[in-house]
Order: sequence, then C-alpha cells, then structure tokens
Amino acid sequence: MTEQRRIILDELEKTCRHPSASEIYERVKKRMPHISLGTVYRNLEVLSSRGMIKKLSMPTGQKRFDAGREDHQHVRCLSCGRVDDLPTQADENLEAIAARVSDASGYRRLGFAVDFYGICPGCAGETKKERQ
Repeated sequence: MTEQRRIILDELEKTCRHPSASEIYERVKKRMPHISLGTVYRNLEVLSSRGMIKKLSMPTGQKRFDAGREDHQHVRCLSCGRVDDLPTQADENLEAIAARVSDASGYRRLGFAVDFYGICPGCAGETKKERQ
C-alpha cells in the first residue's frame, strides 16, 4: 500500500463521522501538505473498489466514506448531510427482514441496503429554536 493510501485510510479510521472526500483531504493535508484533492479522491476510489472502505452515495450526489467494513446500515440527515451508523440492534432486526425477503423470493441474498433519512438531533434543535 502506498504511503498516501495508508495515511488516507488512517485518517478515515480515526473518525466515525463518515466524512466527505473534502473533509478527508483537509485531515490528510495536515500530514502531507503537498497532496492534492484529486489524489485523495482517486485513492478513496481505489480503497473503495478493493473493499477496504465503503463509499456512501448521498441523495445530493456527494459521496461520504466509511472505514467500517462490516455490513451495517446508516441514517442520514437531510439538513446537514450527517451520516451515523444504526445501532446493532436495528441491524439485527433488518437482517431478519432481509432473510424473510430472501426466503419468500427464492433469491440467493448477497447483501442489502436500506436508507433511513431524517433530521439529526443538532439540526432538529436548530429548527426548534428558529420556531420559538
């Protein structure tokens, strides 16, 4: 693995926030001042295509990245773009639903993705303050 990829992966693993490429670039630039945003984008694509990280496509077209390699689901804020992992208990319930769908359809299940959208606690608090 190249030093650039190692540092990008290291910075991504340090956060659970599911950052965008630009956010990762800002972190990596502190360690590698001469790295370009394009280099970060390309290396994130390589890491994603090799299954080393997950690429999350947002409804806005922006991509966010996740170092968590185990299958899990996310909830996304439609206001600020924040992405959080669902708690394990929610994933277990979704796994049961996915198994029933597979049994009912006869499909050999390879995986599944469920998107949850809403307003995060931070944005909900701002909206509540604006109404007062």
